[in-house]
Amino acid sequence: MKRRNFIKNTVTAVPALGFKSETVESVSHKTSLEVLVMGTSWGFEGGNDLLFSKLKKEGFDGVELWWPAKKEEQKSLFELLKKHNLKIGFLVSGSGQTFDAHLASFKNNLDDILANWPEKPEYINCHSGKDYFSQDQNSQIIAYTIDKTQQSGIEILHETHRGRMCFAAHITRQFLEKHPKMNLTLDISHWCNVHESLLEDQSETLDLAFSRVKHIHARVGHQEGPQVSDPRAPEWATAMERHLTWWDSVIKHREKSGDKRITFLTEFGPPNYMPTLPYTKQPVANQWEINVYMLKLLKERYA
Repeated sequence: MKRRNFIKNTVTAVPALGFKSETVESVSHKTSLEVLVMGTSWGFEGGNDLLFSKLKKEGFDGVELWWPAKKEEQKSLFELLKKHNLKIGFLVSGSGQTFDAHLASFKNNLDDILANWPEKPEYINCHSGKDYFSQDQNSQIIAYTIDKTQQSGIEILHETHRGRMCFAAHITRQFLEKHPKMNLTLDISHWCNVHESLLEDQSETLDLAFSRVKHIHARVGHQEGPQVSDPRAPEWATAMERHLTWWDSVIKHREKSGDKRITFLTEFGPPNYMPTLPYTKQPVANQWEINVYMLKLLKERYA
């Protein structure tokens, strides 16, 4: 057998081996909250019509997308969401080499959503600031989003993400303590990578963060990276269990606070988030299948 065919056959056969954590799948943490699970366009090769059709068929409740700047793209997106009966959460960020440029761009993009989208999105998830901006600079962004949340009634959230203001747990804690109305999108896989741990020594900081989480990016990270190769594989059972425990804690906080809903995004990504084999760049697992697996796991565990 040729080397490339051997690699291909070996990789595609992995799911058939039945690797999974029985402990993870056997535990139920049903919640009174409405559980919405969104799909991602990240890594999908095709247009929105095809993507939305596939997401709907798999059972996703909606999709999380970057805000399209062009009016014709906004109109098309709105029509396709109606066609496929899917909900929407938007991603927004800023650009520019300086803080002033970034802030102006961020405000413009956020305001564009609030002014031009015909209906309220489920949330707006922000890739906010930069890890090298000062605390005072990043706090200006936070203050702006808090004002806009109060004015619009839309949850405007700050994602815990490397390279952004909430890149590390202890830094995020400082912002949360300074801004009591600041809320988060939790992608805790990034913190595992940044702190090179499963955060065993930061329980107080995590509890504060979990109390402010309104939306979860359900990707599983580990001590050396933001994405395990395949969450179904037994070698990642500890990381998988740890992330599920964290998500359980978020839901308990949301229930205690009187919220009615929790949203998730299944966000396992393509290469280079997905590990690949050397030379061939063959992904070691199927991204779409993993995200569908996460959808079903989340629905079975919580809904």
